[in-house]
Parts: sequence; structure tokens; C-alpha cells
Amino acid sequence: MKKILLFSILATSLTFAASINFNEANSKFDRVNPAYNGDIVLSFQSSLSEAKKAVVNISTTKTLKSAQHPMSELFDDPFFKQFFGFGFDMPQRERKSSSLGSGVIISNDGYIVTNNHVVENADEVLVTLLDNDKEYKAKIIGTDSKTDLAIIKIEEKNLSAIKFANSNDLMEGDIVFAIGNPFGVGGTITQGIISALNKNNIGLNQYENFIQTDASINPGNSGGALVDSRGALIGINSAILSRSGGNNGIGFAIPSNMVKDVAQKLISDGKIERGYIGVMIGDLTKDQKEIYKNTEGALIVGVEKDLPADKAGIKRGDLITKVDDKTIKNSNELKNLIGSMPPNKTIEVEFERDKTMKTAKIKLDSMSGDEKSSSSKGGSAIDGLKLSNLNDELRQKYRLDSDINGVLVTGVEDDSKAEEFGFKTGDVIIQIGQKDVKNIEDFNKLIKDYKGQKTLVWVIRNRIPQGLVIK
Repeated sequence: MKKILLFSILATSLTFAASINFNEANSKFDRVNPAYNGDIVLSFQSSLSEAKKAVVNISTTKTLKSAQHPMSELFDDPFFKQFFGFGFDMPQRERKSSSLGSGVIISNDGYIVTNNHVVENADEVLVTLLDNDKEYKAKIIGTDSKTDLAIIKIEEKNLSAIKFANSNDLMEGDIVFAIGNPFGVGGTITQGIISALNKNNIGLNQYENFIQTDASINPGNSGGALVDSRGALIGINSAILSRSGGNNGIGFAIPSNMVKDVAQKLISDGKIERGYIGVMIGDLTKDQKEIYKNTEGALIVGVEKDLPADKAGIKRGDLITKVDDKTIKNSNELKNLIGSMPPNKTIEVEFERDKTMKTAKIKLDSMSGDEKSSSSKGGSAIDGLKLSNLNDELRQKYRLDSDINGVLVTGVEDDSKAEEFGFKTGDVIIQIGQKDVKNIEDFNKLIKDYKGQKTLVWVIRNRIPQGLVIK
């Protein structure tokens, strides 16, 4: 029997500044092993009291839509719709949902970092300091779903900003403390150690480089601080690995260096612009290492046509070992490095092909927004429908079979025509009327051809074809 692990995601003026001055912790320090002394009680109170002042409680209110009928799942079943009509939809009702999370003050004038999932789609964000009951209404400055980070801001001066540690200096076994608002009980500190570093392929975010810790992290701790014994920020608590939803001693935090980079970009630009080369990558297996001279690197397993890597001559089977002067040990390092670079930057990659080392220059494309589209030609011909042409990355992310061709629905706006017609994020549009859809251009042309007429738009949803009636 397969063991199933449940990831518990814990939670729960738009004025852009040109830059932010981070409060840096001293990078020169000694690690010591405390000796026994009967007259001394070991305590971290003095070093953690300042860090605790920089952690805040965050409460959010969101509007959720749900079907009114308790048998709504039956009505969504494609076999039910086959008999009662694909245009049959249950009426929706709205309800308010509240959730709690944590955040960390990173500037004296009110910028706060938290998790994207804490504030995502929130109608209202309220912030309370741990050391008093004053409540502030916060504005969302920018969010980044790919790293699960967000920046919010409150209008207040002379706040206690956290000191940032360099997460590259961390070592397994370092003592750490998680500060946050678990279960909404108020400011809480728990202790543990760094269990592991550079954890990836967890399946939580697209860009992963987690710090793993056994410090107790529970619902409400999301977006809170993970600090070292000096009280300096080493990470933002994000999630736990658990079968029950409770803490099992396996928590994950986003490293402070990644937090700084994303925070700076969100504050200055309000969004993240990432470099993109258009490849699928993997790590070398034990057998594959026997046919390459290098035993480390990022293996190219797919190249998208007419995108930067393809234009530079990169092919499937190439093993990238270096980008500019940085050695690449695995696929995650390549993904994170390229993603941290700005679009239009030209990089030099060194790679192995047929046991020979080669180099190529690649000019990075842009991966902006939630998805990268293979086509940049306009939007959708249906109001509120966000589309992307299918590529290898999207197939992998949405777990789509290689034989499915069409256009991926990456977003549906509330109260739009797209929502009225029944489209859902993750649908793959494969056919309109009797004609196949291969890309966004096909989709828009066919929609215009059927303008004013009722027609069926066929989508693949949860691996089952469904027909949506549009007009």
C-alpha cells in the first residue's frame, strides 16, 4: 500500500518604493558549545525578545463561492450532465472565510513579509503587533506564488525590523527558533535545530530551496520567522509535512537570502520578472552517470521549440554543468539560478554532449505572471478567461498526459463570461464545435467564427472530456 503524506499549508496607497535597506545581522560570529555551570541558567530570552517584536499576527477575510445544494458534486459529474445537459449548472452562493497567519516586519516604515497563501485572494488583511493590541489595515504590495512569498504594508513608523542572517552560512544542527501565532493563541516561540538544508522536490512551490527544521510549526505559523540563536532571521516558515495535519517535527522554511531577493523585487516593481530558457530538466540517475564524464549537473530532458535554449542550440541529453562562473550540481540549482536572473540577460552555459564539453550563449526570455505562454499573441476571445499554450513545464505541473493537445486554462475571473460558461482553472480546451484546438490563435479564431451561436467547447477536466455550452 502506498503511503500518502499530507502537506498542511499553514495559515492562515499601493505605493512602490524604489528600494529597501535591510537591517543586516553581523556576518562574523562564533559557534560555541555551552559548558556546564551550576550557577548559570541557559536562556535565549535576551536575543529573542527583539526578534519577537518584529513578528506580527495576520488575519484575512476572503469571499468563497460554493454550490448551494448538498448534492452539487453529483451535478458536476460528467455522466449526470450527459443526461441532463452540459449547460446545467448549480447556482453559486458566497460566504466569508477568515484565516490566521503570521508575518515579519522587514523595514521600520511598515513593510512586512509573509506567505503568499496567507494573503492570497484576501478581501481584507489586518495586522496586529505581538506586543500590543493595535490593529492595522494592510495593503498587499506584491505576491509571488512560485516561492509562496508576499509583501504587505501597514502605515506606521519606527517599527522593530528583523535582522537578516545570511542563509548560506547555515549548518545542520544549528539551534533555531520558530516565532509566530500558532492556532491563533498569540505570540509563541518554539525551539529546534536545522534538520536539513537545500530541500527541494517537496512539491510545495515551483522554486524550492527549503530549510528543514524540527522546531514546532503549526497552523497559524505560516509567514512567521525562523531565527537563529542571535534572533536573526534565517527563514520564513511555510509548511509542514504531516499525515494528520499536526506537527510531526518536519517543517519547512524559505531561506532568508531568497526572501530578501523576492522582497526587494516586489517592493520596487510589485511583481517578479524571471528569466526563462524553455527547457525541461532532471537529475542524473545512477545508470545515467555511467555515460557522462560529469556526475553532477542539470540534464536537459526536453527543449521547447523557438525558445532561448532551442535558439542557442541546446538539445535533449545535454548536461549543463556551469552557468557563467557558477557550478551547477543539480536541476534545482539551475532552475533557481535562471529564475533569479532578469529577462533579456545573456548567460554563458557550459554543458557536456557526447563526452565533450561545449559552451553556448543564451539570451533569457521572460516568465512573468503565473504561467509562461508559448505564444505572446493577445489574450482570450472570452471575457475573463486566461489561457496558455501547452508546454512541457505545464504538462508536468498539471500532470497532463503527453497525448493531450490543446490550450490550458490558467485562470478564470470572478463574475466573468468565462465563469458563467463553466470554465475552470486546469481545463484543457481541445475542441470547439467539430474543430480541434491546437493553440491560443486557433481558439480565438474559432470563438469568433461561432460568435452569436450556441456551440460546444470540449475540455479535458480531471482526465474526463466535458462539453461546455457557450454563446
